[in-house]
Amino acid sequence: MLQMKDLSEVRDLKVYTDSGDFFGEIEEAIIKRNRIDAWKVRSAKDSFLSKTMPNAKGVIIPHQLVKSIGNIMIVARAAAPSYGESVE
Repeated sequence: MLQMKDLSEVRDLKVYTDSGDFFGEIEEAIIKRNRIDAWKVRSAKDSFLSKTMPNAKGVIIPHQLVKSIGNIMIVARAAAPSYGESVE
């Protein structure tokens, strides 16, 4: 059964890639024409995003790259900038 969430419930949710890397935390939804168009994800300490882009405060992820939203958000690896590079 499809479960609906209020947008206020998803703020600060942890975001992970579909390969299990911690990506960041949801800051807000970007809505266009009464639909979610994208998500602002802020970089969090020890996240994949902070390791690949240390000076970035966050990124905008198109909603099409979101695979699942529940207790966490799961996004496609394509959402990760420079995902193919190794992170130390």
